[in-house]
Amino acid sequence: MPLTRFAKFAWAVLAWNVIVVLWGAFVRATGAGAGCGNHWPLCNGQVAPVAPRIETLIELTHRLTSGVALIGVLILILWAFRAYPRRHPVRWGAVASAAFILSESLVGAGLVLFGWVADDASAERALVVAIHLFNTFLLLASLAVTAWWASGQWPRALPGRGWIVWGLRAGLLSVLLVAISGAITALGDTLFPAASLAEGLRQDMDPSQHFLIQLRIWHPLLSILTGVFLLILARALRGQAASPTVARLSWILAIAVVVQLAAGLVNVVLLAPVWMQIVHLLLADLVWISLVLLSASAAAVPVPRFEPAATEAVGQALI
Repeated sequence: MPLTRFAKFAWAVLAWNVIVVLWGAFVRATGAGAGCGNHWPLCNGQVAPVAPRIETLIELTHRLTSGVALIGVLILILWAFRAYPRRHPVRWGAVASAAFILSESLVGAGLVLFGWVADDASAERALVVAIHLFNTFLLLASLAVTAWWASGQWPRALPGRGWIVWGLRAGLLSVLLVAISGAITALGDTLFPAASLAEGLRQDMDPSQHFLIQLRIWHPLLSILTGVFLLILARALRGQAASPTVARLSWILAIAVVVQLAAGLVNVVLLAPVWMQIVHLLLADLVWISLVLLSASAAAVPVPRFEPAATEAVGQALI
């Protein structure tokens, strides 16, 4: 079935938000989070800074791309309410997307206004970074299922649905925990870089080191355990798959997990260079999105199909 204009727009909004997330990681990894000072939404108290530094340009670009993402989600929810009937899953996904992108903006503003950027190594910053990552993943999940449902990919119940539901829930929770630990680890790598792999290992084992350094060891351990669990879950789902879509998504998830684990190893060996941190985060986003879509296909309650006849006309009016 060809995609409607709404579905294409929903996928584009998801892709754009992934780009915004990656650029946000670049801002953190380069220490450019204070590029606009402690001003928000203005940049150094100005709408358009004069003769900006490179850090200012990096931070300002992130704010501008985030603004475009916000506008895209607002269009998405207006379009969904015009094109789909009450209680339709696409509406639910669009509402959740709008809620999470608004909270995303508030968390980002808090980081700037409270000075939890650049070289700040406080526990408060680590906590807010964890909340930021948690909210970001919920935003990506909401956008992904909105686009998925708009594409006509309605879920189908599988044999043994009970254990599948619990397995997918455990997988989603595990990936969230790994991602949060990864965000904290990346913050530690940025603030306390090691000169060599051996030095990094010594720092991790030293109880006198900063808490961000001591927490680094947990991320790879959680990643390996979660990766093995997801591979087992994907294999089990392929064996129970009632549709080619579920089988295909389980393969995509398995491949993404293997590539991500390999990328994590490379990231550790190379001492987390900025470009590798971005690649690592991109793969984490792909693992998360593929798991969310697999869950949406394999375990959600089936709903009737709906072809929004007014979608094309509404899209022309909104875009």
